[in-house]
Amino acid sequence: MGRGRRPRRRSDDGAAAVEFALVVPLLCFLLFAIIGYGYMLSFRQALSQAAAEGARAAAVAPRDTSDAQLTTRAVQAVNQGLSSYGVTCTAAEVLMRDGEPAGTCDIQVPATTCSGSTTNARCVKVTLEYTYEDDALLPSFPGLGILLPEKLTYTTEAQVNP
Repeated sequence: MGRGRRPRRRSDDGAAAVEFALVVPLLCFLLFAIIGYGYMLSFRQALSQAAAEGARAAAVAPRDTSDAQLTTRAVQAVNQGLSSYGVTCTAAEVLMRDGEPAGTCDIQVPATTCSGSTTNARCVKVTLEYTYEDDALLPSFPGLGILLPEKLTYTTEAQVNP
């Protein structure tokens, strides 16, 4: 036996392996929770931005634009905003992901008067609702369902050019 080394006691054998086995599942859960929640927050921001861009795209169209054309402009803007997540809004007002329904995209062009308007201004209203619980963007990890929302919903109104 070399100098300065003390013999290992039998009671220490495997203690590090046991501690590692106890801590690793918790660390893995924490890591996947951070990744999953962060990705959901990123998608939530994209959903909000897509609703705003859809309403804005329809609202700034030239005055002689038909309601059908305004709806098309809004749908295109929403789709552009959500394209990086593989989510699209169809003409049938359904949010699709991987060819399956994942929510709704209600585009009211032009809606009646704007909410809270005293001048009877006309508005475009875009409402996007994504069922995140049923159509999560990342693979599920046991226990993460308690951290993530069931639905993500955003509504935006924009006044149409007079």
